[in-house]
Amino acid sequence: MDHGVSVGPIKGLENLRDAVNKVAEGGANAVLGHIGLAKHGHRGYGHDIGLIMHLSGSTSLAPDPNHKVLVKTVEEAIKFGADAVSVHVNVGAQYEAEMLAVLGTISERCDYWGMPLLAMMYPRGAKVESEHDVEHVKLAARVGAELGADIVKTNYTGTPDTFREVTAGCPVPVVVAGGPKMDTELQLLEMIRESIDAGGRGVAIGRNVFQAKDPTAMVRKIALIVHEGYDAEEVIKL
Repeated sequence: MDHGVSVGPIKGLENLRDAVNKVAEGGANAVLGHIGLAKHGHRGYGHDIGLIMHLSGSTSLAPDPNHKVLVKTVEEAIKFGADAVSVHVNVGAQYEAEMLAVLGTISERCDYWGMPLLAMMYPRGAKVESEHDVEHVKLAARVGAELGADIVKTNYTGTPDTFREVTAGCPVPVVVAGGPKMDTELQLLEMIRESIDAGGRGVAIGRNVFQAKDPTAMVRKIALIVHEGYDAEEVIKL
């Protein structure tokens, strides 16, 4: 739910508290967002849900939206009771060097405080023809692990065989990103099933959950695949 900084109050995130409540009721493990999520999406009721505070950002109006800069600190995340923090690195982007330096710095602070670190590692830039190319994705994932991330979030590569190369070459758990809004629920659920079969350890789904017709039901369907081993078509029939 970090989209508010990059693209504003898009559909499904107009009201942060309502968005958090819907996915919490569906059984999501955690929500990920900026400090505004902690401040304005707070819930004093209902099912518990973890908080992953995002520490880097950029907007769609920036000269280079791929240049993610540090906007908050690990120490501030601790003050707000975060369970983990995250940073975003675009491997191959013009300002890759600065983003890698941020990842290294945040990794050191996380180790100092015992704070888990999720790194969003995406291949993006002039040399990247496809963000889903297995060679690019497995490089991005490995970089995240090598520089200290405890969990890596990255793109699905399109097939179980290619995604297995990503998970096999990354020494920390890999979770798949949801990506742009998909045309059908089945398309999303099949991607999730394939990623888990290929060694993925979970999912970090944004628009395909909070922009779903029923976000709570969508989270429950995803949980059946990730935790219970259901196939996508089985879940659709339920």
